[in-house]
Amino acid sequence: MNATTKATMHVTPATTISSVDAAEAAPTLMKAITHRRYGAPDVLTLEDVARPVPGPDDVLVRVMAAGASIGDHHIVTGKPYLIRATPFGGLPRPRNLVPGSAMAGQVAAVGKNVTTFTVGDDVYGETTRGAFAEYVVVAANKVAPRPTSLTFEEAAAVPWAVTALQALRDTAGLKAGQKVLINGAAGAVGTWAVQLAKAMGAEVTAVCSTRNLERMRELGASEVIDYTKDDFVKGGARFDVVLDLVGNRSLSEFRSVLTPTGTYIACGGDGSDWVGPFGRLIVLLITSLFSKQKLKAFVANPNAKDLAVLTGYVERGEIRPILHGRFPLAQTAKALALVGAGRAQGSTVVTVAG
Repeated sequence: MNATTKATMHVTPATTISSVDAAEAAPTLMKAITHRRYGAPDVLTLEDVARPVPGPDDVLVRVMAAGASIGDHHIVTGKPYLIRATPFGGLPRPRNLVPGSAMAGQVAAVGKNVTTFTVGDDVYGETTRGAFAEYVVVAANKVAPRPTSLTFEEAAAVPWAVTALQALRDTAGLKAGQKVLINGAAGAVGTWAVQLAKAMGAEVTAVCSTRNLERMRELGASEVIDYTKDDFVKGGARFDVVLDLVGNRSLSEFRSVLTPTGTYIACGGDGSDWVGPFGRLIVLLITSLFSKQKLKAFVANPNAKDLAVLTGYVERGEIRPILHGRFPLAQTAKALALVGAGRAQGSTVVTVAG
């Protein structure tokens, strides 16, 4: 990591709040990015809003840094339109005032049932909303102690590694010695997937653009395919696992590079403005009924246990965050525009406090 990445953020300790009652007595307003209508990221505004109060099983976290992901971009734009009919969206306007999911910060208050954290603890994790703000409420079982070797900015990128971990370990059952292809290897999830697959003992082939070739080799890929020059479908190689983070090829093409009993995992990717990748997932599920190849859709399940597993990988030096863009809270829209354009190399984060 370069010196900038490793520079420790100087953090003023969170205001001492020993209970939910004390939190309610504290100043009630905070700075937050608000989402009142769907559209390009510039629909977002910076406002003073009410500080949230944790429930019995929650922690209130003073946010130091938050991750800006393609999922956040989908929620802000309301595309694919189907997302508006889910709990993450809302009809006819966004249900949740403050967007943002991945974050790292300090515990400012705890619910009455929480025994795993105390005020002042450094944590990181993922919530369903609210991370683009000075404070966010998170279920205590969705956060874990921040890795001591990482800054808050770096830790805010780690929750995306949960997707890579669960897809490779649980859905694919990846074993040492197997060959895995990662399509979209240079993105926020892809950079984690390359490292985790390597740490699990797999032989990794990364698909990315020209500018990311050397980075993929540094992260542990034994082979790197530049999609602007070469076509992995026509290369003749076969893989035990294909992790598809892009969805830019047909299902039949992905199946053609799998071994006869290999596993293809669809995780996000392109699609129409109406249903996005969901239409593709329906085709995948139907096709899987008639194939010996395992064709699986995947949605991550953030939890503290897997965050702790990732902390172990981080502290052993087997994986590390790759940060591409850093933006202050007031420029969250610019961070999401970068992510939405597909230009980010690794993870993009928003610095909230420092």
